Amino acid sequence: MSSSTDAGRIVIAERDPVAAAALSWLLRERGYAVESVLDRDELFASITQTTPDLILLDADVAHRDGGILEELRQDQRWHDIRVVVTTPQSVASVDGALPWGADDSVAKPFRVPELLARVRTQLRASEQLRVARSALKETSAELERAREDAVNNRRLVDILHEVTGELSANEIYRILVRRMAWALELSHCSIILARAGDSVGTVPASHDEHGARDAEIRLEQHPEIRSALESAKSILVADVRTHPLFDDLDAPATPDGQRIDVRSVAAIPFSIDRWRSGVLYLRTDRDERSLGSDDVAFSEIVIRAAVAVIRRAQALETTRADNRRLEALATTDPLTRVLNRRALLDRLTAEVDRARRYDSSLALLLFDVDHFKQINDTAGHLAGDSVLRQLGALLEDAMRKVDIVARYGGEEFIAILPETAADGAVVFAERLRERIGLHSFDIGAGRIVRLTVSIGIATFPASGVGSTEDLIARADEALYRAKAGGRNQVKA
Repeated sequence: MSSSTDAGRIVIAERDPVAAAALSWLLRERGYAVESVLDRDELFASITQTTPDLILLDADVAHRDGGILEELRQDQRWHDIRVVVTTPQSVASVDGALPWGADDSVAKPFRVPELLARVRTQLRASEQLRVARSALKETSAELERAREDAVNNRRLVDILHEVTGELSANEIYRILVRRMAWALELSHCSIILARAGDSVGTVPASHDEHGARDAEIRLEQHPEIRSALESAKSILVADVRTHPLFDDLDAPATPDGQRIDVRSVAAIPFSIDRWRSGVLYLRTDRDERSLGSDDVAFSEIVIRAAVAVIRRAQALETTRADNRRLEALATTDPLTRVLNRRALLDRLTAEVDRARRYDSSLALLLFDVDHFKQINDTAGHLAGDSVLRQLGALLEDAMRKVDIVARYGGEEFIAILPETAADGAVVFAERLRERIGLHSFDIGAGRIVRLTVSIGIATFPASGVGSTEDLIARADEALYRAKAGGRNQVKA
């Protein structure tokens, strides 16, 4: 068994000492570090001292003390703590919606497999979020170091002023060879990508009348490039006809076979990371001047600055990717991978504001799985979770690109349909209801279940609907009518 600190730290906020003791024992037996508190003051004293990975918050504590969830979500220190609300079975059966700010709920008396599965799911989400934030912090530090390198190379702005971190590496290479050729008055300057020991190099960028860009070159015909890669030092050959590196070689040729009367060459090696390296390659022909040590020294400064910019570009892209992943973790329901309740409310507010601003329509569909409790009772909660994952995927697949799907709580989902009036929403909902009814949900071990959904529809603008709360309430009323009318139907 892993140590308790490895498994995760859980705070139980529970007024009933018997329930708290049972929960504590159960979770400690699974390797979790557990602390039990009675009320709001003890809870905030505990999490102020050490931030937990998960809070099991009794609904009675949350209701009596008030404002606990809001305070957790509004304080940056605790914003990312996962919160599972524990509710009496009688309450959970009446209202499956999660309280604002909660990540999940579980009903009392606890079913041990369900409780442990939900704890594991939330702790897994907490760990993913922590890893993403750590990676983002490390990437930001690397980005800051790259920026400092760029400041130290300001004197190269004449060559690198076109190069920014917004460009790809190949775009930077193309700018680099063009500006280098102009600065040194050369007819040929190219980037050759290869590593020590390679037999073939590629040319992502070339300033050359023969247009060698994107070609492959045989490195056996370029001993100066191979030597630069193997020694990691710049190679200068002032006259290829008298240098021993070229004793056994024929005259160089272009990719189309045209012979080139070469005077001098230089290969300046560089390394982007463990996997990418190459040389900045300079060449003059017989009717041009010979390359000298000043050309090599200048090129070394330029390529170092260019490498710093390329790494900065990579750091920026990595930061953007980490931000996107962090945003996804913070806004996605860990079970179904659709939007979570918090993200849904933000998106719904924005869509209502947009519909109001542009005088357009908006439909909201509230789905509830009929008799979902029977699936959990007969097949188990893991099968129920599998059904919810598959249903979330089915709903996303059925939507347009502009539509929004989210898990509202328990077995309830919401779809937001911009630019959709009531008639269109009803037609769409009926088609979706039929599709769900015909779908086979795989719950493992060769078992298939079928299910139906009841759907309530509300639209904006509408009489008495002035806010997102009104819109959800109207959809909930319609869903209640669909349930009361026999289920497996759409009501608006």
